[in-house]
Amino acid sequence: MSNSTNQLVVVVGAGPAGIYGVRKLAEAGHEVIILNRDIKPGGLVEYGIYFNKHKLKEGVRKQFRQILADPRIHYVGHAKVGQQADLTLDELRDWLKPSAVVIASGAQGTKALGIPGDDAVGVYHAKDLVYHFNGLPEFTKRDFQMGDRVAIIGVGNVMVDIAHWLVHEKKVKEVIAVARRGPAQRAYTDVEIQAVAANMDLTAFDAELERVRPRLEAVGEDLVTIRKDLTKHCGTKAKEGESPSKMNFRFLNSPTEVVVENGKVKALRVEDTELVKRGESLSAKGLGTFFDIECDSVVFAIGDRVDETLGIPCSGTEYVRNPNPDAENPGDEAYQVFDPATGKVCDGLFVIGWSRQASDGVVGKAKQDGERGMAVVNRYLTKAETGTADGWEKRLANFRKTLAERGVRTIDYADVQKLESVEREKSEELSVEFFKYQTDEDMLAAIDR
Repeated sequence: MSNSTNQLVVVVGAGPAGIYGVRKLAEAGHEVIILNRDIKPGGLVEYGIYFNKHKLKEGVRKQFRQILADPRIHYVGHAKVGQQADLTLDELRDWLKPSAVVIASGAQGTKALGIPGDDAVGVYHAKDLVYHFNGLPEFTKRDFQMGDRVAIIGVGNVMVDIAHWLVHEKKVKEVIAVARRGPAQRAYTDVEIQAVAANMDLTAFDAELERVRPRLEAVGEDLVTIRKDLTKHCGTKAKEGESPSKMNFRFLNSPTEVVVENGKVKALRVEDTELVKRGESLSAKGLGTFFDIECDSVVFAIGDRVDETLGIPCSGTEYVRNPNPDAENPGDEAYQVFDPATGKVCDGLFVIGWSRQASDGVVGKAKQDGERGMAVVNRYLTKAETGTADGWEKRLANFRKTLAERGVRTIDYADVQKLESVEREKSEELSVEFFKYQTDEDMLAAIDR
């Protein structure tokens, strides 16, 4: 503790980028307050990775526990920052007076295509469903009516997670993954697709490849190789038991409308596309012919966007970052928040992880980006004029008190440890591998036991 820099940093968000990142700040001698909207830390690990991957989740949790136990790191959970939340970003800076604020809250907004019917009942965003089946309070209570046939727009790993849930938990009749481009441009990994490979309808898959064969061969793609690659796991036995669900694909189809009839989703209207070369990559070009994919619900699995209510300048799906190269440390500008209205960098304000680049990679990528971003923050702090750590304990106590007066009950890391202990006891009592409370009320009650 002798290497104190007398600097206080506030990190908003306790997912992989934030937690791995705060370790670098503490190692540099800074006091760190890490704010989290949820009671539990973990973010993507706790509420994004598929819920039955217990060993993977627990392995990362162990690392998080070690980091959060550092005496320089002070966890404040169950406090959301935003313009219409528990406190604003301006209030945070005014009350805690940090030398720097780092936004690591991820990409909490949702992306859509902006097509007719995309706001109908039965149209959902993948992130909301992921939060639902992973037990994130608020989302656990929502009623998602999926129906028999579900069209998922997108062919990445998130699509596979949604399909995994639909096939093995909901056991819908059919899942159709819809892609603007071809099978060779899919974004999911071999490891993930094994969750639903046993449910792929090979007859329908071969018919789909034949349907798009001319357009694929026109750009030199080999269908024999593609089929072998995409179906190599189909002969394996389902790891989670048998399911009657069929897993199908529609390639070279760009969604143009969600067809709604009598207030319910009837179909996803798509336009046929062809692949055209743009530099080294292939993009999809509409052909002007359309087809309706019959379905009862539609899921957008096309990525996320940052939370625009946080109070940081936004552009597109991301916060605005410094467009000007940092003369002293090239690359640092990628983590510095920029205000286009003033044409200046927002002093002492940084973004890391998915807050910096929405939906980019998973835990490993978030860890790497968080650590790189905190190196930028550490360089900034070496030039900060005055320290702010003196009196941080009193300011933090007043911070908690003010939030309590607003009806916000905050959680510290000792509370998290109590909760985890109760949940372990509960899992033993129920003889299950893992138990997790599904509501804030139940978690708070467990902490108070």
